[in-house]
Amino acid sequence: SENITDVIICGGDGTVNQIVSALYNCKVNFGIVPHGSGNGMAFAARIPKNVNRALSIVFEGRAQYVDAFSVNGKFGCMLTGLGFDAAVAQQFLYKKKRGLFTYIKISLQNYFYSKFYPFDIEINNQKISTEAFFISVANSNQFGNFVTIAPQASLHDGMLDIVIVNKMNKVLTALSILKQIAAGKVLKNITDVTKKKPIYYLHSNNILIQNPSLAPLHIDGEPIETAKTVQIKIIPNAFRLIMKV
Repeated sequence: SENITDVIICGGDGTVNQIVSALYNCKVNFGIVPHGSGNGMAFAARIPKNVNRALSIVFEGRAQYVDAFSVNGKFGCMLTGLGFDAAVAQQFLYKKKRGLFTYIKISLQNYFYSKFYPFDIEINNQKISTEAFFISVANSNQFGNFVTIAPQASLHDGMLDIVIVNKMNKVLTALSILKQIAAGKVLKNITDVTKKKPIYYLHSNNILIQNPSLAPLHIDGEPIETAKTVQIKIIPNAFRLIMKV
């Protein structure tokens, strides 16, 4: 009613999620000034953390439609996941001091005590039964802090990128994943799910996950109540994000 055209969000991925989920049905453009612990959504959109440079994009950039997704009806912008990264997100939420160092510290503390979770997955008319360390379903290419988990992911391709890290020796898992993340190449063990691989990398607009052991769940880095059945669907062209021209 006040003819507001732009809503500018100063915060991290959780803040972006809360505000966009409340307002994305309104005809407004969203801008981001990254000020969180991870800032994955902003970095995926090439919005820098420097305040002045981020504000220059707000005033000089162009609003473009980007996708979002739903997890059992709950709104998500950037990334959702089950397993290890969600367990870390739960602990990270309650830390007074946040940031990359705290996230790494919690990750290392939990890594060798974490477990593998059984999942039954329906995707692209095929079924996958596996025990996995974690499953990440990405709309953007990042965990945050410029850590690439889904290098092929795009904010406006109408697809989700699914990364499944299967059960294997944890030392080998760590070395394999860290090497591929560092190189931005978590994609070379792709799609042929008839052959057991350490990592599957798949694309779909819809994925159904049966989660019988109730592996923890997060949306955009914020832990949410988990469920035995998790349905994740793309929401194409969900909202308009001001991005660099």
